[in-house]
Amino acid sequence: MMVLVTYDVNTEESSGKKRLRRVAKACMKYGQRVQNSVFECAVDSAQYVVLKHDLLGIIDTERDSLRFYHLGKNYAQHIEHFGLQHELPADGLMML
Repeated sequence: MMVLVTYDVNTEESSGKKRLRRVAKACMKYGQRVQNSVFECAVDSAQYVVLKHDLLGIIDTERDSLRFYHLGKNYAQHIEHFGLQHELPADGLMML
Protein backbone atom coordinates (compact mmCIF):
# COMPACT_ATOMS: atom_id res chain seq x y z
CA MET A 1 0.00 0.00 0.00
CA MET A 2 1.07 3.58 -0.50
CA VAL A 3 1.06 5.83 2.56
CA LEU A 4 1.70 9.56 2.45
CA VAL A 5 3.40 10.73 5.66
CA THR A 6 3.29 14.42 6.51
CA TYR A 7 4.69 16.09 9.57
CA ASP A 8 5.21 19.47 11.17
CA VAL A 9 7.82 19.53 13.92
CA ASN A 10 8.19 22.57 16.17
CA THR A 11 11.82 23.66 15.75
CA GLU A 12 11.85 26.66 18.10
CA GLU A 13 14.14 24.70 20.42
CA SER A 14 17.20 22.60 19.59
CA SER A 15 15.35 19.45 20.67
CA GLY A 16 12.80 20.16 17.93
CA LYS A 17 15.52 20.40 15.29
CA LYS A 18 16.83 17.02 16.44
CA ARG A 19 13.31 15.52 16.27
CA LEU A 20 12.87 16.94 12.76
CA ARG A 21 16.06 15.22 11.54
CA ARG A 22 15.07 11.95 13.24
CA VAL A 23 11.58 11.97 11.69
CA ALA A 24 13.00 12.57 8.20
CA LYS A 25 15.62 9.85 8.67
CA ALA A 26 12.98 7.35 9.83
CA CYS A 27 10.77 8.16 6.83
CA MET A 28 13.68 7.70 4.42
CA LYS A 29 13.89 4.04 5.47
CA TYR A 30 10.44 3.42 4.01
CA GLY A 31 9.98 5.88 1.18
CA GLN A 32 11.09 8.98 -0.60
CA ARG A 33 10.76 12.64 0.17
CA VAL A 34 8.43 14.41 -2.25
CA GLN A 35 8.33 17.73 -0.41
CA ASN A 36 10.13 19.10 2.65
CA SER A 37 7.93 17.37 5.22
CA VAL A 38 6.12 14.89 2.99
CA PHE A 39 7.13 11.31 2.18
CA GLU A 40 5.57 8.70 -0.10
CA CYS A 41 6.08 5.29 1.50
CA ALA A 42 5.34 1.99 -0.22
CA VAL A 43 4.85 -0.38 2.73
CA ASP A 44 3.03 -3.55 3.64
CA SER A 45 0.87 -3.77 6.76
CA ALA A 46 3.72 -4.88 9.04
CA GLN A 47 6.06 -2.15 7.78
CA TYR A 48 3.34 0.44 8.31
CA VAL A 49 2.94 -0.61 11.95
CA VAL A 50 6.70 -0.29 12.51
CA LEU A 51 6.91 3.07 10.69
CA LYS A 52 4.02 4.48 12.70
CA HIS A 53 5.49 3.17 15.97
CA ASP A 54 8.92 4.65 15.15
CA LEU A 55 7.52 8.08 14.27
CA LEU A 56 5.23 8.23 17.29
CA GLY A 57 8.27 7.43 19.42
CA ILE A 58 10.11 10.45 17.98
CA ILE A 59 7.59 13.27 17.85
CA ASP A 60 6.36 15.34 20.77
CA THR A 61 2.57 15.06 20.51
CA GLU A 62 2.17 18.27 22.53
CA ARG A 63 4.19 20.33 19.99
CA ASP A 64 4.36 18.42 16.71
CA SER A 65 1.90 17.09 14.14
CA LEU A 66 2.03 13.81 12.24
CA ARG A 67 -0.44 12.60 9.57
CA PHE A 68 -0.74 9.39 7.59
CA TYR A 69 -2.78 9.31 4.36
CA HIS A 70 -3.53 5.81 3.07
CA LEU A 71 -3.58 5.97 -0.72
CA GLY A 72 -3.97 2.23 -1.27
CA LYS A 73 -2.63 0.08 -4.08
CA ASN A 74 -4.03 2.13 -6.98
CA TYR A 75 -2.53 5.38 -5.73
CA ALA A 76 -0.92 6.39 -9.06
CA GLN A 77 -4.24 7.23 -10.68
CA HIS A 78 -5.09 9.57 -7.79
CA ILE A 79 -1.94 11.71 -7.98
CA GLU A 80 -1.55 14.75 -10.19
CA HIS A 81 1.86 16.38 -10.26
CA PHE A 82 2.92 19.65 -11.87
CA GLY A 83 6.40 21.11 -12.03
CA LEU A 84 9.82 19.65 -11.46
CA GLN A 85 9.92 16.04 -10.33
CA HIS A 86 13.15 14.50 -9.00
CA GLU A 87 11.93 11.30 -7.42
CA LEU A 88 11.51 7.89 -8.97
CA PRO A 89 8.22 5.99 -8.83
CA ALA A 90 8.03 4.50 -5.32
CA ASP A 91 7.08 1.07 -6.59
CA GLY A 92 9.21 1.17 -9.72
CA LEU A 93 12.16 -1.05 -10.52
CA MET A 94 15.60 0.38 -9.80
CA MET A 95 18.81 -1.04 -11.17
CA LEU A 96 22.14 -0.28 -9.57
